Amino acid sequence: MKAARVVLEYLKSSGVQYIFGIPAGSVNAFFDELNDMSDLTPIVTKHEGAASYMAAAYAKYTDQLSVCIGCSGPGGTNLVTGAANAMREHLPVLFLTGAVPVSTIGLNASQELDAEPIFRPVTKYSVTIKESKDLLKEVVKASEIAISGVPGPVHIAIPIDVQHEIVQSVEIPAPPIRTAIVPERDTIKNVAEKLLERASGYILVGQGVRNSVEQLLELAEILNWPIITTPQAKGYIPEDHPLLIGVFGFAGHEAASELIAEGNGQVLLIVGSSLGETATNNYNLNLTKNRLSIQMDFDQSVFNRKYEIDIPVLGDIHISLLLLIEELRAKGQARTSFEVIETKEIYEADTGEYNTKNVLLTIQKYLPASTRYAIDIGEFMSYVIHHMQVVDYDTFNINVHFGAMGSGIGSAIGSKLAEPERPVVCITGDGCFFMHGMEILTAKEYNLPILFIVMNNARLGMVYHGHALQFRRTHPSFEQHPINISAMASAMDIPSFQVTELQDINHDILHNLLNLNGPAVLEVVLTDHNTPPMGDRVKFLSSFGK
Repeated sequence: MKAARVVLEYLKSSGVQYIFGIPAGSVNAFFDELNDMSDLTPIVTKHEGAASYMAAAYAKYTDQLSVCIGCSGPGGTNLVTGAANAMREHLPVLFLTGAVPVSTIGLNASQELDAEPIFRPVTKYSVTIKESKDLLKEVVKASEIAISGVPGPVHIAIPIDVQHEIVQSVEIPAPPIRTAIVPERDTIKNVAEKLLERASGYILVGQGVRNSVEQLLELAEILNWPIITTPQAKGYIPEDHPLLIGVFGFAGHEAASELIAEGNGQVLLIVGSSLGETATNNYNLNLTKNRLSIQMDFDQSVFNRKYEIDIPVLGDIHISLLLLIEELRAKGQARTSFEVIETKEIYEADTGEYNTKNVLLTIQKYLPASTRYAIDIGEFMSYVIHHMQVVDYDTFNINVHFGAMGSGIGSAIGSKLAEPERPVVCITGDGCFFMHGMEILTAKEYNLPILFIVMNNARLGMVYHGHALQFRRTHPSFEQHPINISAMASAMDIPSFQVTELQDINHDILHNLLNLNGPAVLEVVLTDHNTPPMGDRVKFLSSFGK
């Protein structure tokens, strides 16, 4: 059996269904073997960078190892951005890159590059294989590292000749199983006592709560404490929950900022947030000022970075929450029974103005409540965070951590493959579309019914508004001659519809575009001169150079 086939057999036995990437000479053994392996489907993309974001989203929404492959040299370097993203997002992605034959290493072979040290800073493990006898054990080792402890990406570079070598007497080992990180019981008891000693507090929820929303809500209702979320955690706490205040941080809500700045809460309980720049409104010191700070996370490195944490709780979030709830119950605490007096208005009143806010709210009104929105990088992202509503669980994939322009397009495809029955809509911009828009062809080739909404304002909107606010001027190169993106979609035989006024958006149009045997494009031609709700982001940038 070829060494490449051995790797694929192991991945198949580990539950891998898709391999994201692009075929090329230095990985040809892998793609040739896939001809005889119907259980493994190659998702051949238009760019390796997009493949890496697809693999990351697939890992996120399946909670299992994902695989991404690229050729030696440029194919591998195109994957580095996605590896850095997976590292930041704690997603277990196995990156496989080809390499030149062992005998030609150092001889300036075609597309030769030592990828191992390049991937090392953005992965948990990076290695180059020189002998076929070592390949399987290194893949097994890397896979175990990827899912263990704090999950993250790993990388293996495999020379062409090593892939083709025959390996004898191969036994495929069992797939790795992650061991949960259990918090110390004394720490949990201490937290419970400290919470009960103080009459009031706030719960700051980060994206680490994704698989623990029920436990988080139960804890909040036992304490009867307000909940604020980070931008990255939008989509986890239902909009109509009476304890939810809103988003704090980038594009957040005034009510959340006022609570942190002026509220008398004695405790800040941080659940699943690393307290980065966008989550803390540019490291706002009011978060922990005169408050007991308690931070729950499974990543020890997030404690005491910018903020001094009084009680760090190291452990898997759902276990930490369950144990804390158990401890509070043992101390006689019970869940508060909330009367639903009046459900919050899910959709804000429509002023009739054709602007970004009203377009997004109108679109959401006509789409299924379960729709997951993959949000790209652009001015529309701040409107999504600030104005769109959370009406069902896990409905937003927002990447303010390490999202590249165009990353939302790949994320939408990975999400749809992970959960085929869930409606998926990508909200992207013309600038993002020009970077990775050809991945709508990937969606077409694999019959993925994803609606790509392109906010076409013929400019780099976030950059334009940022410069206008900070420097009171913008460079002409930020804007461009308008391009008909609907016509581009039609040229690829992909259904499309162009919106030029608010009245163009209705239930029938959206229903028809979302329920096809493949992707569709809704182009929103709109130049919005309103200032996006970016919060203190511009103030932060303006603080430099003075």
